[in-house]
Amino acid sequence: MGSEPALQVLLKQHFGFSEFRPGQETVIQALFERKAALAVFPTGGGKSLCYQLPAITFPGVTLVVSPLIALMKDQIDFLKRRGVEAARMDSSLSVEDARAAAGKLRSGELKLLYIAPERFNNERFLNDLKRCRIALFAIDEAHCISEWGHNFRPDYLKLAEAAKALGAERVLALTAAATPAVIDDICSGFGIPRSRRPN
Repeated sequence: MGSEPALQVLLKQHFGFSEFRPGQETVIQALFERKAALAVFPTGGGKSLCYQLPAITFPGVTLVVSPLIALMKDQIDFLKRRGVEAARMDSSLSVEDARAAAGKLRSGELKLLYIAPERFNNERFLNDLKRCRIALFAIDEAHCISEWGHNFRPDYLKLAEAAKALGAERVLALTAAATPAVIDDICSGFGIPRSRRPN
């Protein structure tokens, strides 16, 4: 699946795009080949495709951790229109919707599950995840892990531990902008070796 023609076919078939934006294909191939990557793209630069496209090819579920509820909603609507099973779990969901998402997770129906970082404080949710095959653990706004960054969030420090504890097969950290110190923190925290940073 990691070959260029296969990626181009998937890009057109599932997302309707004829070509990748700069950097996207490099990040995606790093996930296939090396199982870890850091994507530093400007806002609107196409970070989300770097986990959405691989997610449809990997056996198991892709977890997308994001603090941005509006972004989750928009992406899930887009994916569902493209025939990709996706859901979210965050504080804005009703009990019924959260229960439905959890059921789809347990049954293996989901390809992508969007979650807020605080969800990892929920023991029941963690127990559900332990029964799942986590194909990819994608962390959006990954700069929040760094105390050097102005958006530092303590909950992000738990994410690297969670990825390891859950046996995530691949890790992708995404951010729109980061200083060298923040990038080093991201790579160190999430176990992304320097040689596995495609950009």
